[in-house]
Order: sequence, then C-alpha cells, then structure tokens
Amino acid sequence: MNVDPFIEAEKIAGHNVKRTCELLKVSRTAYYARRNGLPGPRAVRDAELTEQSTVVHQRSRGTHGAPRVHAVLKREGDGCGRRRVARLMRHAGLVGRTAGAATAPPFPTRTR
Repeated sequence: MNVDPFIEAEKIAGHNVKRTCELLKVSRTAYYARRNGLPGPRAVRDAELTEQSTVVHQRSRGTHGAPRVHAVLKREGDGCGRRRVARLMRHAGLVGRTAGAATAPPFPTRTR
C-alpha cells in the first residue's frame, strides 16, 4: 500500500508530516527518500551487478548459471553473495544451461 499521496495531501493541507508518518507507521526518512525519487545505494549496486552478470553470462554463451557467474564475479573482485547474483539473474531473465539437458531423454528408456 502506497501512503505517499496521503502524506503529501496532509502536508499540503498544513498538517504535520512527522505526526502523519507516525500514525501511518512510516519513517519520515523513507517518505522523503521516495519523494526525492533517487535510487538508493542498494538499487544502484544491484544495477551494476546485473550489468556485470549479463556480461559474464553472454561471455559464456549462456551456459553459466548463478554459481558460476558468482565465481567469476568473485574472481574479478566484485564480491557479493551467490543468492544475490541468483536473484538479479532471475529478474534479468538469465538462465544457465544444465549439463546434458540437450542430450538426455525426458524419461528413462528400456532396452532389451
């Protein structure tokens, strides 16, 4: 639920923003940060890591998944968690190929 328009309306009406935020259980810092519209440091770092993960994924011709992309980023000095890399890759639509996926049959076959 986005309460920013309500807080903004209360501010225009001359009411106290601090009190309105307290009643809605929203921090004033978060309200003003969202109002400012600038992305936070985590969002900026996520964008950088997504770009770097995309480059590594393309260099591997789409074969590397999150664990290998994470290893390459770690080797290159961009330390972050594997799960963060996995989340960013998932949001970017990047998927690695599993070993033998193109050659394995969909179910075991019986030979006699």
